[in-house]
Amino acid sequence: MMHIEISQLIRIGSLPKNLDTLKGLCFMRIAILGAGAMGMLFGGHLSRKNEVTLIDIDQQKVDAVNQNGITICNPDGTRTNEHPHATTDSSGMPPADLIIVFVKAMFSRSALQANKALIGPATYVMTLQNGSGHEEVLREFAPPERIIIGTTQHNSSISDRSTINHGGGGKTVIGRLEGELEALRPISESFTACGIDTELSDQIRKMIWNKMFLNVSASVLTGVLQTKLGFLTDNEYAWSLTEQLLREAVRVANGDQLGFDEEEVVDRVKNQIIAAHDGYTSIYADLRDGRKTEVDTINGSVVRASRRNGVPAPCHEFIVALVHTKEALNAAAAEKSAGAQ
Repeated sequence: MMHIEISQLIRIGSLPKNLDTLKGLCFMRIAILGAGAMGMLFGGHLSRKNEVTLIDIDQQKVDAVNQNGITICNPDGTRTNEHPHATTDSSGMPPADLIIVFVKAMFSRSALQANKALIGPATYVMTLQNGSGHEEVLREFAPPERIIIGTTQHNSSISDRSTINHGGGGKTVIGRLEGELEALRPISESFTACGIDTELSDQIRKMIWNKMFLNVSASVLTGVLQTKLGFLTDNEYAWSLTEQLLREAVRVANGDQLGFDEEEVVDRVKNQIIAAHDGYTSIYADLRDGRKTEVDTINGSVVRASRRNGVPAPCHEFIVALVHTKEALNAAAAEKSAGAQ
């Protein structure tokens, strides 16, 4: 399959406005760090018109993807089978045009360190991870003008090592830390051509916070309380806790002059919870199964913003400490169980 360097296309001015003219061509060389549910979803879709490699430490998952491809079970009941490459070792691979970080936030630094040879002078490094502040880790490996931050409304869950359930779609929005936004147009158009509707925004930090409000309030409480989302609106005490976390997060965000309407945010998040009444969250599953959570990049990002701009966030400081306490209890229980065997 032909590989066309995105930097070359931009340099020679030959990038077509309509990517349908690139049918049959490999538009970008993309490396995706982390073959979890979202990594496989994006890797599968993007492999339709790009040379995509999924990089993961799970050899059995890598073997399954290489043997079977990725089966995507769509919300409308249809299935598609996509065929990115997968590997546990990126040694010898050339630099990528685009690296997308989809590992859990606590593993971002180690994943980038292990694959830093894929980052060349023309490589963009993108994060679509939950929470905010991921760019601080990315800055250790790429200059700010090569960093892309974004948010996506897609969600996905793993059925088996090479099958995922695509729970729902929506917009993916990306932006830059520094530099001309239009330089990312070829990337957004390639994503869209592959079935991931993508837009550019110069308000990407506000959009990330907008998505994060649900996670820093409802999601974290479903983990601590070990309950479905709907309980938070069904029970007055649970909703009171949710609302306290939510309003505090809005005030902290507005301390960075983001201009959110507090009442509008509260109403919107409440409606989101009601719409997903029987849903579970990733932090619920992490605490249930004894895994470490991403609370430091979700509620922890509210705490860090609070310390930077001076808007108090005692509720978020408490919830971060509480989740870490739950993690420690889970670890102690697992150690005790292992010792008894």
